[in-house]
Amino acid sequence: MSTLHIDRLLETCIKRNASDIHLTVGRPPVLRLHGRLRSLETKVLEPDDTVGLMKSITPDRNQQEIQEEGGTDFGFAFGDQGRFRVSIFRQRGNLAIVLRLIPTKFFGFDEIGLPKITRALCRRPRGLFLVTGPTGSGKTTTLASMLNYINGTFDRHIVTVEDPIEYYHQHKKSLINQREVGNDVPSFAEALRRVLRQDPDVILVGELRDLETMEAAIRAAETGHLVFSTLHTTGCQGTVNRIIDAFPHEQQEQIRVQLSTTLMAVLSQALCPRVPSGMIAAYEFMVVTPAIANLIRENKTFRIDSSIQTGKKYGMQLLDEHLLNLYTSGLIAEDEAMDKARHPGDMQDKIEAHKRGSAPVAGLGKKDEKEGDGKKKSPEDDL
Repeated sequence: MSTLHIDRLLETCIKRNASDIHLTVGRPPVLRLHGRLRSLETKVLEPDDTVGLMKSITPDRNQQEIQEEGGTDFGFAFGDQGRFRVSIFRQRGNLAIVLRLIPTKFFGFDEIGLPKITRALCRRPRGLFLVTGPTGSGKTTTLASMLNYINGTFDRHIVTVEDPIEYYHQHKKSLINQREVGNDVPSFAEALRRVLRQDPDVILVGELRDLETMEAAIRAAETGHLVFSTLHTTGCQGTVNRIIDAFPHEQQEQIRVQLSTTLMAVLSQALCPRVPSGMIAAYEFMVVTPAIANLIRENKTFRIDSSIQTGKKYGMQLLDEHLLNLYTSGLIAEDEAMDKARHPGDMQDKIEAHKRGSAPVAGLGKKDEKEGDGKKKSPEDDL
């Protein structure tokens, strides 16, 4: 199968606005469109086809890695039409390929529905901002939007460490250097060990995938840098617990204290198929107020959810609240709200109540809107 064929597949993916292409033996090529898998009307792939397709796009270094490790990941540009992140792996002795289309367009905060306070947080000189959620929930797009905002608004030195580089950023008002793990630097931990000597203001770490990287990211935030990163966790409370639990028991006390002073915000997102078409993100958002910092320090993370509920003025919200709002606004289907909910039982009850016409939307009370002393002040003033 010639390279022409891979070009046709890539063009089809871009034209139809699919997020992924799956190539595996025994099936025709499959696209993921608006979250659903759709087979293309072409031939069923055979072992030689996936090998030919692999060779047409894979650098020699990565072909070597497939031989040695049974798989590889890399990114490549398809002319100026788009960039793809590629994962190639062996299964049942054959090669399978997944190509993820990386959007080239940067979105504004309003377009992707980020809380208003996010702009103020991007202006901070130091702190750790985490974007979390399952694979394919749009974390990369959210982070790219934030970096693009900083890049165009402030004069900062931004250093990113990614595996692989996804969005390409141009120098704007800021200076931006993007390092690719495996290409420019051997590992996240090694890149972070060296980054502090590179006079950065803002650091993006693609993923906090091990203890060493977590320690280095927290240290970088502590020493006066704005650090952005991702974790595959659901919910803000779960994210804080996941970081603390990654450390040995004797270090957990110290990490709680460090996190309470360095963690700035957690944005946890889920991507849902929108009615009638397209995708929409549901968010859980936590800004670390002095009250939440205390809960982290005192090992009372189980109370974070209720602090988020009373933090409406900072733009805070629970994931299930947002899902219910999207459902009651007719933007997502009932089964989608149920599937993505952190507490499906409660969600079911609220949806049933809404259908009977007796629901307070998303269980929001009026009381938290009246907080404060009536003086007009910005929520950031309290942080």
